[in-house]
Amino acid sequence: MAQDRLTETVVAKEDIFEGKVIHVQKWTVELPDGGRSFREIALHRGAAAVVPVDEEGYVYLVRQYRCALGRLTLEIPAGKLDYDGEEMLSCARRELREETGFTAQNWQELTCLSTTPGFTNEKIGIYLATGLTKGDTQPDEDEFIDVVKMPFDEALRLVRKGELRDSKTVAGLLLARERLG
Repeated sequence: MAQDRLTETVVAKEDIFEGKVIHVQKWTVELPDGGRSFREIALHRGAAAVVPVDEEGYVYLVRQYRCALGRLTLEIPAGKLDYDGEEMLSCARRELREETGFTAQNWQELTCLSTTPGFTNEKIGIYLATGLTKGDTQPDEDEFIDVVKMPFDEALRLVRKGELRDSKTVAGLLLARERLG
């Protein structure tokens, strides 16, 4: 069976770093052939993201500086779960309100992505939000963002041109396009 030939077994875990967003561990694994190796794993409690689309066919993205990339990005609204066990939909609702000021009447789950399974357990639930009502933004104190309203088709054009490269944004927009028809 393929699973038996490919499965690694974790035999030890060592804490390396405990941060606000991630917890890094070094795992010792037993390989399928009986050998041993090491894996550096970034543990993350998860996140949620939202593709907010209004009745006129506009999508709302957020522009923010991403220090790890050294540049501004244009992304769907998203954020990390605040505590272990928080539901992704609850997080998605909060992030939409905080980052864009919108609340939504209709919510549809699009997918749940494993962001980078080679070194992290992070998962992001991605939702489509429609029936939008505008309110005030409530960004976190260390969050500086601009809300960008654009035609949904323009956002898809930016994906095709490679100008929108954030994986959750690309996946969310493409899946929302399918759902919206």
